[in-house]
Amino acid sequence: MPLIDFRTAPNRYRHWTLAVDGPIGTLTMRVSESGGLVPGYELKLNSYDLGVDIELHDAVQRLRFEHPGVKTVIIRSGQERVFCAGANIRMLSQSSHGHKVNFCKFTNETRNEIEDASASSGQRYLAAVSGSAAGGGYELALAADYIMLIDDRSSSVSFPETPLLAVLPGTGGLTRIIDKRKVRRDLADVFSTLEEGVRGKKAVDWRLVDEVAPKSVWQERVLERAHAMAQRSDRPDNAAGVELTPLDRIITGDRVEYPLVTVEVDRARRIANLTIRGPSTPVPPTVEAVDTFWPLAWARELDDAILHLRFNEPVIGQLVFRTEGDAAAVLGYDAFLEAHQEDWFIREVRLFIKRVLKRLDLTSRTLITLIEPGSCFAGTLAEIAFASDRSIIRGSRHSALGTQHSEGLPSAELHLSPLNFGAYPMSNGLTRLATRFLGEPASVDQAGAMIGTPLDAQAASDAGLVTFVYDDTDWADEIRIMLEERASFSPDALTGMEANLRFGGPETMETKIFGRLTAWQNWIFQRPNAAGDDGALKRYGTGIQPSFDRKRV
Repeated sequence: MPLIDFRTAPNRYRHWTLAVDGPIGTLTMRVSESGGLVPGYELKLNSYDLGVDIELHDAVQRLRFEHPGVKTVIIRSGQERVFCAGANIRMLSQSSHGHKVNFCKFTNETRNEIEDASASSGQRYLAAVSGSAAGGGYELALAADYIMLIDDRSSSVSFPETPLLAVLPGTGGLTRIIDKRKVRRDLADVFSTLEEGVRGKKAVDWRLVDEVAPKSVWQERVLERAHAMAQRSDRPDNAAGVELTPLDRIITGDRVEYPLVTVEVDRARRIANLTIRGPSTPVPPTVEAVDTFWPLAWARELDDAILHLRFNEPVIGQLVFRTEGDAAAVLGYDAFLEAHQEDWFIREVRLFIKRVLKRLDLTSRTLITLIEPGSCFAGTLAEIAFASDRSIIRGSRHSALGTQHSEGLPSAELHLSPLNFGAYPMSNGLTRLATRFLGEPASVDQAGAMIGTPLDAQAASDAGLVTFVYDDTDWADEIRIMLEERASFSPDALTGMEANLRFGGPETMETKIFGRLTAWQNWIFQRPNAAGDDGALKRYGTGIQPSFDRKRV
């Protein structure tokens, strides 16, 4: 498969059109049949592949940053008689198992970004469903706050995956109809086995949609509802948006270089080394809404790097994080983000960082943070250490000149800021520190008392904020042994182990969706009943019934 690039812009979209009229934005889906990401299938009936969702992800971010005055977003179809047929079956049948799972994960994350816009940014979504919304198409509608269905005796919503494809809806559909829309369990069971789906008043009665409207007044009703939703938004009326300019990225051999993030791939050891550089410019005196604002700039680059590694470097099993820069400068930006959190742009920056850190949490790679002399793991950047499966700080020797690294550099330190205590919750709704200290909540309070205090290796270890302290004299050998041991384990077992351990505490709709994707859907998608030569995915559309192994496992 060619390199997958997640960078795009509205003038390059092939499948979506973004239009803005005052407080109302409209995303119209008209998928180009010949516009598949790779050859071998046609995207008929507004079905989608990863390329379609890359554009949707981009549009959702741009609506938040470039159009602060948009308060309601309408998602609708640009094709007759079909809203969206969901994920393209031919694409799924020819894709590797790993690509299918990564595709579902990215699509899940995009749906969550829509819900986060509604919950946190005051930018609410309305799905205007005309035609059939099947499978992933209905899952797209489910991400919206409000679903309207045209009452034309043919438009419907459906989950045909189980009866037709021997799989499950892959982007949270079963969880959302129960947890979000509160559909009754037995009706959800019936719905999920009906190929033809549900339409009209029954769809409202079953809580599958919120409203139906006849064709004669459809456009008027949709706009009326959109404006009513907009009146409840706190987004500014006259603020200027911030253009998300193209990311500056250079890929040469095993190196991916951005202005603030560098990725170096060690293929022999199956490791990617990621370095994030701290700010080189001072905190602005006032809010300057630009995409070069350091907290937004590094987060955009890291987000792209994570996606690049997920899809283009599947055998790289460990991500090792380092930082370079002045911790005090990072903390200065953190203080700015805290002081101006009511500003629409600063709110969006904080929410974007939250989403990037969640993407890191959900990445099926071992995450290791190395805190060394010259690091700036402070405040927001310290969240990377807390997201990691292991974090190691380099110990220092003591001399008459004070605490020093053996090479004469200051000792490695960790710094906390108020943003570590609520700004960036995980999928479980807790901060990473609260999740870290589930068994010792007093440790969170103790950590809070350390805000503003530089924590050297011993202090960070005593506070439980790092996994290990390795002495500087043994640093290289200890790190090498740890990484080599990790690389010797089964990648499948590590993926399952890490996913189980990262999300302690309360279960949320989000953790359910991703947990079930990792476990159930991952398993079902590779069972012969779905993916075998005689399975439903391979025989779909051929007129030949699939052959099922009838044993329950």
